[in-house]
Amino acid sequence: MSVLADLLSTVFDRRYKRAESGAWERRSIEALSSDLLGSKGEVSGAALARQILDRYGAMEDDEKLAFFEYLFSRMGIDPEQVRETLSAYEQQPSKQTYRAFMAASEPQRQELARRLNQVPGATAQLVAMRRDLLRFTKDHPELAAVDLDFRHLFASWFNRGFLVLRPVSWETPAHLLEKIIAYEAVHAIESWDDLRARLRPSDRRCFAFFHPSMPNEPLIFVEVALTKGIPGSIQSVLAEERDVIAADQADTAVFYSISNCQSGLAGISFGNSLIKQVVADLSREMPGLKTFVTLSPIPGLKRWMAETGQQADNDTALQKLAAHYLLNAKRPDGSPYDPVARFHLGNGAQIKAVHAGADLSENGMAQSGGAMVNYLYDLPKISQNHEQFADAQKIAASTEVRNLSKSAVKSDA
Repeated sequence: MSVLADLLSTVFDRRYKRAESGAWERRSIEALSSDLLGSKGEVSGAALARQILDRYGAMEDDEKLAFFEYLFSRMGIDPEQVRETLSAYEQQPSKQTYRAFMAASEPQRQELARRLNQVPGATAQLVAMRRDLLRFTKDHPELAAVDLDFRHLFASWFNRGFLVLRPVSWETPAHLLEKIIAYEAVHAIESWDDLRARLRPSDRRCFAFFHPSMPNEPLIFVEVALTKGIPGSIQSVLAEERDVIAADQADTAVFYSISNCQSGLAGISFGNSLIKQVVADLSREMPGLKTFVTLSPIPGLKRWMAETGQQADNDTALQKLAAHYLLNAKRPDGSPYDPVARFHLGNGAQIKAVHAGADLSENGMAQSGGAMVNYLYDLPKISQNHEQFADAQKIAASTEVRNLSKSAVKSDA
């Protein structure tokens, strides 16, 4: 749509909204949603969508819950109609019978979300709506069906082809830097001075994914340290008095913090694409980089130790237990117990090294007793590692880590 068409649409939308606002205010959000699905005009539909989104945004939790219950009970699929249209398609496959089956098998609430998304700013509001929905599903499991529809739509709307990778630097506008501070989920940014130390030096980088419909909201970001060699602690990476090196002197890129920013996009994976894109960009910018690793937390370690009665009286014992945990602790489905391990191993990384005393923060001690792990992204082996993990849950790990794990088993015996 041209700029002129956008402008005219906005003008007519405002006039239509003013003309209809009195009538709309007397109708429930459920009735307005039904009206939107039956709307034929683009202008009237956009104005109605704006009214519904604004109405939802002003609701209290009990009203929001009632709206989601309505979406579940009244805007799902009709199983009988699905069976009938499928039978018709099986008996006479054609464009018409297939279209009828597709229409019957798609819940109305998916089309409602699409129509709501036609107005400026709607994508962010729908992401916020799903954030609310996820809160409610804990006590109202039937609403998980509604969430599946949101997730289905978001997986398309936020696929890699629509995302834009942007560097974040100390020169980035302040309103975005404030969000980096707020969304940092791994190693808290305590102040603007702390943020400057992570962005301004020549051996530091930060990258974020954005969506064109949410240009001022990062979806996920990664902080990168350019170093000589692989670091073994977050203290050394974030030290105020460390020696800054020129970017072209670095041989290693360390991904030390990856933060998802939008809880309403939970379950929509961005991290895999983000890391691979950043690796590609840094490789082009700095050919001297030979190693790409993370310095990652081990958030499930202390919980697993408590559940299994394991103890570590010193750093060596903790290293051994951490290695054993990462290689052998499993969920019922056979996947790694540790969520960060599942993410990186699923991306094709290798467990390179385990370190004790690596994160002495309050959170680090609570999660893992201070242990951290390096996951290595060995570019020629990423695809092979990914396939072996996906097919057989085979974990790629260095000889050092495997030996640590074996010694933990011997010590326990």
